[in-house]
Amino acid sequence: MTPDVTTAAAGTASLVQSVDWVAIAPPLIAAAIALVVLLADLFLPPARKPLLGWITVAGLVAALAALVPLRTGSRSTFCLTANPDACSYTVDQFAFVIQALVLGGALLTALLSMKDTEEKLPAGEFWFLLLSSAAGAALLPAARDLATLVVALEVASLPAFALVGLKRGDRLSSEAALKFFLSSVTATAVMLLGVSFVYAATGTLHLTEIATKLADVPGQLGTVAETGVVLTLVGFAFKTAAAPFHFWVPDTYVGAPLPVAAYLSVVGKAVGFSGLILVTVVAFPAYADVWGPALAVLAALTMTIGNAAAVRQAATRAHSAVRLLAWSSVGQAGYLLVPIAAAAYSGDDKVGATVAYALMYAVVNLGAFAVAALVARGKPLNRLTDYRGLYAERPLAALALAFFLLCLAGLPPGIIGLFAKVTVFSAAVDAGLGWLAVVMAVNVVVALYYYLRWTAILFRSPEPAEEASEAAGTPARPVRSRVPAPLAVAIALTATVGVVLSGLPQLALHFASVTLF
Repeated sequence: MTPDVTTAAAGTASLVQSVDWVAIAPPLIAAAIALVVLLADLFLPPARKPLLGWITVAGLVAALAALVPLRTGSRSTFCLTANPDACSYTVDQFAFVIQALVLGGALLTALLSMKDTEEKLPAGEFWFLLLSSAAGAALLPAARDLATLVVALEVASLPAFALVGLKRGDRLSSEAALKFFLSSVTATAVMLLGVSFVYAATGTLHLTEIATKLADVPGQLGTVAETGVVLTLVGFAFKTAAAPFHFWVPDTYVGAPLPVAAYLSVVGKAVGFSGLILVTVVAFPAYADVWGPALAVLAALTMTIGNAAAVRQAATRAHSAVRLLAWSSVGQAGYLLVPIAAAAYSGDDKVGATVAYALMYAVVNLGAFAVAALVARGKPLNRLTDYRGLYAERPLAALALAFFLLCLAGLPPGIIGLFAKVTVFSAAVDAGLGWLAVVMAVNVVVALYYYLRWTAILFRSPEPAEEASEAAGTPARPVRSRVPAPLAVAIALTATVGVVLSGLPQLALHFASVTLF
């Protein structure tokens, strides 16, 4: 909505603006429910604390419902009175899709966390931090000035530090939170320095105005502008876990509660990539010759390092399943970078491939973490060997995990994973980045090894020692516990969405061809 500008008697424009409450409703609802949960936690007795989780779920559902009026068209608010086209908050197709992704990811994380908040984690703090982070994550894709972008990024990130370290008394959790905090603070400092240089060179923080002014920077400010662009990109490279800024990922995922690791792998990644898309495609198109080649090299390096490290994971190592998912997420980040790099060579329509791939990845990766959370209830070390014979013990969970892994690998019946990879591959080829397409193809083949190895473990017979103990009349495994209902719903929901998408794989191709800006 454009600002409500009225003319005073003196002939000057009023600075009073009307706020488009419908446009800002999704992040606003999440923030409001966070405050409700924080206050309710003060008055609810311990026996009633589980109610906070259901309030959180209801709030996230309401935030998702608030997106319905925004599905068509574009709405803007907090615009400059002198230039109504320069706005701080815009909900277009890009913002709508990313907001749906992050709020849906937060909702699934809430379902995964229900039992943990009853047994291990402080409920009030957990739900407040999750909702606060989700509010920042929902705000970021709609941010259209650098100040709002940085604030939204930090609102999404700061609660995540505490979520990672919320397992009190756990050494791994404390180390993970510290490493995550230090790396993220470093990224923010570098990014803020870059933003200050960009502001010094252009005199504005609005992305559209920056794009116009960077196209005609005075000669004496050219170095300042170019340095600002590079430093801003380095800051986002940390946030997206792009190599060589990925070192915090494995230990952070292992030390964090599993639902939080799932949240970081999907929502955290969506936040970083949406911010990177906004600054490159919207604000810095004039410097495409700088960030295009840089992102192409980062993409190749990231996918290679991530897949190489995932292949080396020993199946008997403690937490090897989570470590494999962590290194897999680094490799997947490399694929997500490819269309952004391609946009520097052939236009911003290529970023649709990144968004299409992110939607597929979010669904199946959350599903994989959901099954990992289920297995961890009986085997807290969560080794790959702990998944041996899962099909015999929990056939539906094993089939769901096998489907998720095949989607990530891009193999049938996970057709949506194959088509998502095709869209990314096509973006590189169309942009003339043939060498990057070759690197991606090699990495996809390498990734098949560890995805198929894990899939095969699910269907193997139990260990011989376990079979002998069963013959002796003693149980080799603990009595199978009942799956918590919220966890079962999360697994079923992600599996259903994945199957539907695999039945309609052309949606990935169609979405990738849509111009988002």
